[in-house]
Parts: sequence; C-alpha cells; structure tokens
Amino acid sequence: MKTMKHFAEIISKILPVLVIALSAASSSFAADNDSLYRIYSGNLMAYPYTDVEPPAQTPVPDGYTPFHIEHYGRHGSRWLIGHNDYATPVERLTRAERAGKLTPLGRKTLEALRSIEAASERREGELSDKGAVQHRVIGRRMARNFPEIFTDGANVDAKATVVIRCILSMLNGLEGICEVAPGVKVHSDASYADMYFMNYDDKPAWKVKDVADSIYRRPYQQAQALSGDYLLRLVNDEKFARDSVAPGIMPYLYWVLANTQSHTGQPWLLPEVFSEDEVRKAWRYDNAGWVMHSINSPMSKGRMPYTQRKLLTNMIESTDTAMMSAAPGANLRYGHDGILINLITLMELNGLGREFESIEQAEAAGLRSYELIPMSGNMQMIIYKPTDPKADWLVKVLLNEREVTLPVEPVTGHYYSWQALRKYYLDKLAAFKED
Repeated sequence: MKTMKHFAEIISKILPVLVIALSAASSSFAADNDSLYRIYSGNLMAYPYTDVEPPAQTPVPDGYTPFHIEHYGRHGSRWLIGHNDYATPVERLTRAERAGKLTPLGRKTLEALRSIEAASERREGELSDKGAVQHRVIGRRMARNFPEIFTDGANVDAKATVVIRCILSMLNGLEGICEVAPGVKVHSDASYADMYFMNYDDKPAWKVKDVADSIYRRPYQQAQALSGDYLLRLVNDEKFARDSVAPGIMPYLYWVLANTQSHTGQPWLLPEVFSEDEVRKAWRYDNAGWVMHSINSPMSKGRMPYTQRKLLTNMIESTDTAMMSAAPGANLRYGHDGILINLITLMELNGLGREFESIEQAEAAGLRSYELIPMSGNMQMIIYKPTDPKADWLVKVLLNEREVTLPVEPVTGHYYSWQALRKYYLDKLAAFKED
C-alpha cells in the first residue's frame, strides 16, 4: 500500500489544478455570492437551474424535428436520510453547552441545529419543498424546450423507484409538463417489477468496490480529514473541543449545514462555521466515495460503470420502440444519485467514461458530484426525426440541461447519429462479461 507521505505529495501536486477547475466551475455553475459553499456541498447542492435558466441549446440541424426523450433524473432536494445525521451534531455541541464552553457562534449554531432536528422528525429522506419546485421547473422547461414532443396526444410514460421522494419528484415533474402541455397522455408507475433497471443492486460490483475502497479511497480520505480548527469557532476550549466534541461530529455537522439549502426558511450557516478551505476538503473527502462508486479504473477492474448496463439497455430498447410509433413521446425515470452518476460514466458523457488511474485524475477531469449529481440532477437523451426517411435519426444528450459530448463522432455540433451511438453502446454492453 502506498504511504501517507506519498498520498500527501500527490495531493499537493493536484490541488492547484483542482482549485483552478473548481473556481472556474463556480463562476458558471452557480449564481449567488455563496456559490463556492453551495458547490462544495457536493451531492447536497440544490439544483442550479431552478431560479435561473441553463445555457441556451444549439440550434437543431435543418431537416430534423425533436421526436422522443429518454430521461433519468435524481429526486429533488430532500431531508437527510437518517435521524442520526441530525442528532449527532446536536448531541456533541450540547456537551459543550452543559460545560459552558460554547462561543456565541456555537450557541447560534446549536440553536439552529436543534430547530432543524425537530423539524426533521419523521421526515428523514423525504422530498423537501424546494425539491418539489425543482422538478416542476425542470418539467415545465422540458415541455417548453421540446414542444414538438409534448404535443396533444403524445405519450409520456413515467416511472419512479419505490421511494417516496422519487415518486413525489415524478409527480411534480409531470405536473410541470402538464402545465405547459396539458394535452399529453400521461402514465405513471412505481413498482418493484422495474427495480432491475431503475435501481439495480449489482452485488458483485459492490464487492469489487469494497476492496478498491480499502486500498485507495480510505488513505485518500485520511489526507482530507479536517484539523478541527472549525470547532474552535464553536467551542472556546481547545482540549474540550478535541476530546469531547470532535469525535464523531463530522461529517454530520457538514451535512446538516450544507443541506439547509434544500429547505425554505432554514439558516445558511455553512460559511460562518467552516472556512472555504475546510469545506473544500470536506467535499473532496465525500467526493472520493462518488468517484470510486462510478469510475472506470484499474483500481476497480473497470467494473463500476457497468452497474447501470440494464438501465442503458432499457433506454435503447425503449428508443427503438418509440421510433416505430407514429406519435412523439417521452420515457421519464426518477431515481437516485448513485444510479445517475454510473449511467454518466457508462454512457461516457463528456469523456467521463474513459479510464482513470486515480481519484485525483478523475476529479480533475470532471468526475465531481456537484456538477453531475446535484439534487434533481438529470440526463435527457433527445431523439430527432429526419424529414428525409432515408436519413439517419440524430441524438443529443443534456446533462443537467447542458449539452454534452458523446463517445462517437458528431454529425454537427452536439448532434450525433443515433445509429452510430446505438451500435457503440450495444457493442460495449455485449463485450461486458457477467460476473
């Protein structure tokens, strides 16, 4: 195993590259004064195009009309998953309160944490008010961007995983579509019968990942661990903070404060409690898990993208069926971040399915949770029908409503031959050997 000194040397070399990349992203991906802190919330970041419009799409080539959409979207902003996420930082800071060792910011933070914990009671993991709004906005924009698809009588088939936040995300997305296109024919469902492609549990892949985590991820994360300086803003006794408050408080304190952006009316204290460097390290610690979850790498035997082979197969088969229909339509799927990020690497969007040798290399290339899987993150694959029946159909993919590159040569701009892309993916899937 590589030594910690070696990992520290790697990080010292790569950090300037990451800082430049992250700073550039912050200027384009978020639109407020706290953008860096919201970005470093990682997969807890609220969808960036709720109150602002995403970048404009490039014009459709002459002789083509949008005809069909295949979609997979993560649920919207939510409450944290477990009660312990909320209870742990309250319990740790209460120790300092009882000992009379909280700073003014510590008292302010504890008061906020108690209020948030009380509000979370029996809502753990549920969709938040902002999560519902995000999907209504995305649905409205989808129907507005592609009116040729969402016409009267168009078929819109929506599926969700059997989790309430995903079901509610689906219903809000459909509500947004129907506000713009009330004449579409909607069918919605959430069934265990579809979980084999909506949320496939690839147990052999997780075993490979567990081994890779122990060798690569955990040493990397140890190098990202915070020194504890943030606690001295909350607790006025360094020894007490180290011995009685610090154990176990991270990452829960970071999660709760970062996730207040998922709700209306919860205080935004993340920039007061953590420095920019600290929250960046907390994000990098967390992002390492997402990298190892999805990366195409010798570290995990190139195995992780293929966890979503059944989902991609379903999308291709659904597209084949849709292209034989006389009416336009859309197949929408509402699920989870851990599915979406591996679909991204399997589809090789923006080159993120290429082979990476390390966590650092993948992060620097764009395998970053806030760009790929914010709350309500989504992939839309749009199929374009040619006026000339002898011409190839075209395809374009949007990731979080931004045009991306695909792993075949484009016909023009962000538009690709569907037949070429279909063959590329089917050949790739056929070459995969089941464990």
